[in-house]
Amino acid sequence: MEKKWPETDRQGGFLEPGYFGGKGAGPVKVFFDSSSFAKRYIREEGSDEVDEILKKATALGLSVLSLPEVISALSRKLRESILNREQYALAKQALLADTQDADIVNVTPQVVGHAITLLEDNSVRALDALHIGSALGWKADTFISSDKKQLEAASHSGLKTKLV
Repeated sequence: MEKKWPETDRQGGFLEPGYFGGKGAGPVKVFFDSSSFAKRYIREEGSDEVDEILKKATALGLSVLSLPEVISALSRKLRESILNREQYALAKQALLADTQDADIVNVTPQVVGHAITLLEDNSVRALDALHIGSALGWKADTFISSDKKQLEAASHSGLKTKLV
């Protein structure tokens, strides 16, 4: 049974839980940085594009750092009263459901090695380098982020990139 990608909730400020399972021409392994993946749960510029990318994806990769980083962003939106408690709980539930279907890349010696090279050769923050290193280790087809400096470093490392 094929799982379908859900429609987005245009009114609630976050997206409903779902499943990627693309209908693209071939395998599409997309790796999201936390900044761009959070747009799946918090309605903002780029959220529609995130939906479209995930509709076509056959595999989703995330760093082990992503879950705590997205929870941090959701918690900040709750503290700032951008999300209410119910919206926060639904967004967190959706995030946890989505990460069950994702490939979670751990911080391994290989990932750290990639990150060190990135830090030596680019103007990028340590956690951003770890996300790129994770995408390299996972052999992502496309690395997706909302951070232009991070995308520049990812591109220099040989990854195809997408700004959302």
